[in-house]
Amino acid sequence: MVTRSVEYRQGETVLEGYLVYDDAVQGQRPGVLVAHEWTGLGPYVQGRVEALARLGFVAFGADLYGRGIRPATPEAAAAEAAKYKSDRQLLRARAAAGLAELRRQPAVDPARLAAIGYCFGGTAVLELARSGAELCGVVSFHGGLDTPQPADARNIRAKVLALHGAADPIAPASQVAAFQDELRQAGVDWQLVLYGGAVHSFTNPAAGNDPTKGAAYDARADRRSWLAMRQFFAELFAEEEGRSPTVAE
Repeated sequence: MVTRSVEYRQGETVLEGYLVYDDAVQGQRPGVLVAHEWTGLGPYVQGRVEALARLGFVAFGADLYGRGIRPATPEAAAAEAAKYKSDRQLLRARAAAGLAELRRQPAVDPARLAAIGYCFGGTAVLELARSGAELCGVVSFHGGLDTPQPADARNIRAKVLALHGAADPIAPASQVAAFQDELRQAGVDWQLVLYGGAVHSFTNPAAGNDPTKGAAYDARADRRSWLAMRQFFAELFAEEEGRSPTVAE
């Protein structure tokens, strides 16, 4: 595996992403952008980037905050994330800069690109899709599903998969319902999977094991959501290659 930090920019802001790919794989392959949770690009998301590379993708962990900005407390993370939640155009621009950097990688097939995101990163990749970015698909893992501009769903070119905790108090049922209406009215090709009993951050062991706090790890939902993503990608990229996927893929 090749792993390296990649410095790139969005406007005047210096960003530092995390690129991983298997150099034993020949030729171009699909690229997957990974958007981090509210604590910034750290070990958790880097682990997901590495897991995607082991599946044969070129994976790139985007830096949405800026080089060296890695909040160390929940309070600092909430404050940093709020800057982008209140400025969705900036959030879209940061995500788009990461996608552009991924597309520039020589091993990436630019016609086969997807983006996934966790929590805050789920919000980011959905906003990237709403901006009209050229993507085959996006996947939100326990992400915020709301947007101040639901009409922008008409710009979505990607297929959308939302993997969500059915008991998530941070993105509750009312937000889930509004999200479905948004995509339905825009004619988007979308899927939503709800995991019973799962709350926010269900893929992250660092979230602890007490769901009454609103965020907690759920091993079953983590496993099932990763498998759902893999099946989504098998269908997505098989279609781009002009062949039909099989269940075995």
